[in-house]
Amino acid sequence: MLNTENMELLFKIIKGEAINKEDALTIYSLDKSSLLYFMYLSTNIVFNQLEGIISFSKNIFIPLTNLCRNNCLYCGFRRSPNDNSSYILEKDKVIEIVKKGLKYNCKEVLFTFGEKPETKYDKIRKLLKKWGYSSIIEYLRDLCEEVGKIGLFPHSNPGILEKEELELLKDVNASIGLMLENISHRLCDKGGPHEFSPGKVPKLRINTMELAGKLKIPFTTGILVGIGETVEERIDSLLIIKKLHEKYGHIQEIIIQNFVPQENTPMGSHPAPDFLTVLKTIVIARLIFRENINLQAPPNLNLKNLSDLLLSGINDWGGISPVTHDFINPEMSWPKISELSRITENFYFKLKERLPIYPSFINDKFLPKFLKEKILSVVDEEGYLKE
Repeated sequence: MLNTENMELLFKIIKGEAINKEDALTIYSLDKSSLLYFMYLSTNIVFNQLEGIISFSKNIFIPLTNLCRNNCLYCGFRRSPNDNSSYILEKDKVIEIVKKGLKYNCKEVLFTFGEKPETKYDKIRKLLKKWGYSSIIEYLRDLCEEVGKIGLFPHSNPGILEKEELELLKDVNASIGLMLENISHRLCDKGGPHEFSPGKVPKLRINTMELAGKLKIPFTTGILVGIGETVEERIDSLLIIKKLHEKYGHIQEIIIQNFVPQENTPMGSHPAPDFLTVLKTIVIARLIFRENINLQAPPNLNLKNLSDLLLSGINDWGGISPVTHDFINPEMSWPKISELSRITENFYFKLKERLPIYPSFINDKFLPKFLKEKILSVVDEEGYLKE
């Protein structure tokens, strides 16, 4: 049974009010049976305000390079130049993968890679110069333009960016992403997961997000749950994202991503968060943002709990690839789209395919000029892909 304080919070949410930090802490203190009341309210927002639509994007995952100036203690993707498994994909290889995705009717090309490797490694800097580029962002811009010409839509996750770099990528990307991960500077201290990662300093990541808002770039961000942050730091991270979105209106999607330990990393034995923690974080995120945000939790990282994810307040399954695997979490296979469709419809939601730019951002304010005509030609009146 809920106590008086919890009942008052319940009625506050029913009246349509967003929750604050104190409310979020109250929800975190609940046991699973009491949490069900708040899960119901989260799901109700998706059913009523968001019309019961659960979206997904059929994508191709392109890990442009696994060299990175950051060295996060939990990352199993990063390599150093003297490692035989390190690489940077040449343009011909990228185009080959993109054309394969075209055959599978993929629409999104997800570029993800190590942050600014040329600033740390001479090998990469010299190679990029040989190819005619002064930075990996210049190279990425060229690749995104090629992808657009082929008929697919890029979404890039290049790490922190300056204004000039965002301007360079703006018109050739349907959207751009950068995980905030967490607002806590403590995680960058000695012994923390971001001790050796200059690009994970929170104020730098917030600056990139704010610059994207000023430039009217549809933006995806989110938090990483379970890397050593406190409950309060998690909530503060969501609230700073809300503050940025209220100011600029450009945050199209928030991802609640649970940490998964990987072998042969310094945090390989660090415990993963229990699913109840993940569930509470999703519920809180939905009740903080209500209908004003698209909310996702990676299904391949929660394969045993897909039904609970669906009933926690998400309205998006994220990018699902029939062509490439998740190079960041290679042991975590994507669920089949047919399986997601079955689960979604079993709970009376409607599954719809989207582009990497969400329907509510398909307007003159946010549409990238280079891709505008192509985007408008493939979406229906609601902004989802034409069947």
